[in-house]
Amino acid sequence: MENFVVGLIGMGDMGKMYAERLSAAGWSIKNIEICRNGHYVSRASDYIIYGVEAAVIDPVIAQYAPSTKMGAIVGGQTSCKSPEIKAFEAHLPSDVSIISCHSLHGPNIDPYNQPLVLIQHRAPDEALHKVEAVLSCLRSKFVYLSAQEHDRITADTQAVTHAAFLSMGKAWHANKQFPWELSRYVGGIENVKVNLMLRIYSQKWHVYAGLAILNPEAREQISQYARSVTEMYKLMLEGNLEGLRDRVYSARDKVFGPSTTWDKRPLLEPSILSSFSLGVPTDEPRPNNHLSLLAMVDCWAALNIVPYDHMLCSTPLFRLRLGVTEYLFRNQDVLDAAIKTAIEDKTYRSDDLEFTFAARGWADAVSLGHFKSWEKRFVSTQKFFEPRFEEAKVVGNQMIKKVLESLKE
Repeated sequence: MENFVVGLIGMGDMGKMYAERLSAAGWSIKNIEICRNGHYVSRASDYIIYGVEAAVIDPVIAQYAPSTKMGAIVGGQTSCKSPEIKAFEAHLPSDVSIISCHSLHGPNIDPYNQPLVLIQHRAPDEALHKVEAVLSCLRSKFVYLSAQEHDRITADTQAVTHAAFLSMGKAWHANKQFPWELSRYVGGIENVKVNLMLRIYSQKWHVYAGLAILNPEAREQISQYARSVTEMYKLMLEGNLEGLRDRVYSARDKVFGPSTTWDKRPLLEPSILSSFSLGVPTDEPRPNNHLSLLAMVDCWAALNIVPYDHMLCSTPLFRLRLGVTEYLFRNQDVLDAAIKTAIEDKTYRSDDLEFTFAARGWADAVSLGHFKSWEKRFVSTQKFFEPRFEEAKVVGNQMIKKVLESLKE
């Protein structure tokens, strides 16, 4: 592959990460050598990667696809592949191979051993081997999927969990709360919830909007999550302990299976829950009803989703999100305390009200396909928490490092 040229169209955070690592590995990169526009990149490159927002992928491809070098390989990095593949099919010349990719991690995460999805949509094996050779410098784990499989798996592993943590942040913002300053949100499960929420809001708004709005399966899941939150909150208001317990237990059994089938080793070691906090831990953490996590499993159960089916595509963040939920549902005393707190303790009632509003608000934005509404909701809360992002990033990275170390043991 001497003189093989890789072109990048779009220089967002992931595009920069790819450019730096591919260039360091010795590949000729059109964008390290800055070109005047995408036409020059397309004409000169043997392998072109579009790294632009999912919301604008079609007009960008339509603009530059006619200039694609004959016999080149083209792919994209968006988190939702259906519109990306549709645009490629509509605008690329028939002699061009289509092989898309998606690194299942953020730009600040070391790609070593992380899942990297390759989608051989319209290409011979020879073209796939060239893409593998180029991307091997990332030292990621190749996962081979179709575009449809990719979108289903990303929806199953990210849509509901993102909706939960986005709604947490929106609720705390509505109540003008920095949760780590309140003793009831410090320690145990709360540490992971707060850190994941801050990590999501520290990213660019379009990263999550594309997945939620453009992926049909994600739209359905976010809508169901809002229903699960609303219905469980109503059970809390009614004081219906038996109804809530039956619903939670039923969801647990459907998602996690009977306790006799559980792995002895949890996804998340208990030490991780207590080791990383932005606030000052208390000796006795206050019980929480964890409505956000109860509704997450209730939603999965309603849609027959078993997240363990997708461990091949698991990332440290996925393991944190699923692990904290697993910890709650597989610890009988902790789960029963959450259910009891939901009915008897009104300390969190106003927080839960705002959380319910937030979950429904995100679902409305998604169902209407309103990117502007999503952006406005996201950015307003992002600005509220922005002063603590740097500190949260340090703590969050330490937490992820601990998860990676636990996987090696």
